[in-house]
Amino acid sequence: MTDVDLLIAESTDLLQQLIRTTSYSREEAETAEIITQFLINAEIPSERVGNNVIAYNKYFEDSKPTVLLNSHHDTVKPNPAYTKDPFLPQIEDGKLFGLGSNDAGGCLVSLIAAFRYFNELQDLPFNLCLLASAEEEVSGKGGVEEAYEHLKPCDFAVVGEPTLLDLAIAEKGLMVLDCEAIGEAGHAARNEGVNAIYKALEDIHWFQTYEFPKESASLGPVKMSVTMIEAGSQHNVVPASCKFVVDVRTTDVYNNEEVLQIIKENIRSVVQARSTRLNPSSIPMDHPIVKAGLALGKKTYGSPTMSDQALLPIPSVKVGPGDSARSHSADEFIYLKEIDEGIRFYIALLENIKSGI
Repeated sequence: MTDVDLLIAESTDLLQQLIRTTSYSREEAETAEIITQFLINAEIPSERVGNNVIAYNKYFEDSKPTVLLNSHHDTVKPNPAYTKDPFLPQIEDGKLFGLGSNDAGGCLVSLIAAFRYFNELQDLPFNLCLLASAEEEVSGKGGVEEAYEHLKPCDFAVVGEPTLLDLAIAEKGLMVLDCEAIGEAGHAARNEGVNAIYKALEDIHWFQTYEFPKESASLGPVKMSVTMIEAGSQHNVVPASCKFVVDVRTTDVYNNEEVLQIIKENIRSVVQARSTRLNPSSIPMDHPIVKAGLALGKKTYGSPTMSDQALLPIPSVKVGPGDSARSHSADEFIYLKEIDEGIRFYIALLENIKSGI
């Protein structure tokens, strides 16, 4: 067992190293190496799957359930409104500034610290698997989805994302739909053709007004938004095609395929989903990990934003230090006290599971 104050100091140092290193999605090799070397220095063996880093607790036993501790080390590109150097970690007024400090570096180093705290204990009733994953910001297939195929079986997960340490027990999924209304070209001056724009407008109205029969208790209704439209070649030609894009945020009462089928049954346009793999997720309120968080006085909520939860085939809760509102913002930061609180929270969360709540 490692001293918590030492863990906090070393975690802050690690986060500053990560900030200094470019780690855009699919370009995370250097931060993967930093994490690997950090674990080596802590005498923790690890393995790489692409830019994903995986480690298991020292006394792993196949007969025990396994808790997955996951967060990501990739970042988006800096917001154009940055006034500070995004790759220069700066501490001011108790805040650590830098790209990825809040999303999700603070969560990642806090989970690594909690893993280290329990790593050498022999009497744990569960195993721990640490996964520092890549490509989260682009939902890439080389991230947690690929890494999970190489893990030892896991039973449930703690996904580190900035939630102010409240428990996201459900998370919306995502589908992006490419739709096309098909008409017939004709001259605009004569009564010719079938205007594809008018046909598209009927379907767009359906997307705007349709209410799905089932509504999630924690996430509310499925939300559909038409976000792009393209039609026409010149002013005097009735368009034969009108293409539009729909952003669909699904909830835990439907999977993506079910929502897609309902849409296809109700509109005339041709519909093609770019992907159906980013499904909504949820975990029961009586799950041990949720009960462990509630025992620490934390609130539960449904999250409208998506994370690697969407790609994990096991129950998971999303929770971590930092604030989602700061993610992807200019001059991103995390409070140093949030890292302290995050490490202590993750340790207490696992202690509550260990003691049976």
